[in-house]
Amino acid sequence: LSSIARSYDCSPPAISYIVNRSREKPTNGVLPPSAAEPQLIKAHTQAGATDSAGMDEPLVVHPTPAPVADIRREPPPEARAAAPINGDQRRTLSLFLGNGSGNGSGKITREAVLAAALEIIDRDGADGLSMRRLARALGRDPMILYRHAPNKAALLDGVAETVLAQLKVDSADRDWATQLRAVARSYRALALAHPHVVPLLVTRPLATPLGLRPPGTLRPLEDVLELLTSAGYSGPDALHIYRALFGFLHGHVLNELQELVENPDETDDLLRLGLHRLPISEFPLLRSLAPVLACYDGAAELERGLDILLTGLTTTLMPQRD
Repeated sequence: LSSIARSYDCSPPAISYIVNRSREKPTNGVLPPSAAEPQLIKAHTQAGATDSAGMDEPLVVHPTPAPVADIRREPPPEARAAAPINGDQRRTLSLFLGNGSGNGSGKITREAVLAAALEIIDRDGADGLSMRRLARALGRDPMILYRHAPNKAALLDGVAETVLAQLKVDSADRDWATQLRAVARSYRALALAHPHVVPLLVTRPLATPLGLRPPGTLRPLEDVLELLTSAGYSGPDALHIYRALFGFLHGHVLNELQELVENPDETDDLLRLGLHRLPISEFPLLRSLAPVLACYDGAAELERGLDILLTGLTTTLMPQRD
């Protein structure tokens, strides 16, 4: 019981009480008073902050509506008079008792797990994601999550897959250059919407062979290859174009997301960017570009880079047929 109680941030008497109550037979859908309940309240009142699970308040079992009637009833007056349970304790009991909002009950899907993980990463970065924190966000036992992701690495791969699933490539488009430009714009938009996910998109694939990557992360590659081979490019040339495009995109979004302004209150561009620290004798050209760097426009930079890239590709790589 102690081990289970620690897993659910609860005390052993609470686990014993809930399990025993679940075995009782209701009369007209209502459980009779339990002789164990006063002892449960007393045990928690005595345990208080010294409970092995780290509870800082006595536990009270409040009624919670749910379709299962045989573990539900109004607690006695002495239970309601005790200190109310806190949020963590209430979530713990919801794992056993359920609740009317659906939080902590019902089937959980891989999509729901990854969506919650993405929300945490968007807010706090990949370092802020853990199985325990994700379980709290979903109102579930952490062990349930392992059915959908065996570890944090698998979660991160799944999040990357979820984001890339939003990148659509129309492989039937007869104007492959225009389609690749649209793909590039969509990729930038995803990066700006999920900046903390960008390192996952850029660096994690480098450590994973193609055949071991999540299938969803390979879908843009397959679709771009189909687009280009349909336009008459050979497989190797199509792969070269894909690598050139996404190599450029990765560099662009990383550059756009980095902090360029050191002192935003400064009116002088050299001071705003901190370039005044660079010796003018060693970095004259970089210092002279301070106004250009200070007026960085990510969308315009993307279009300019695509002009250069696509022009170069169409000049050096010719399709095998029109």
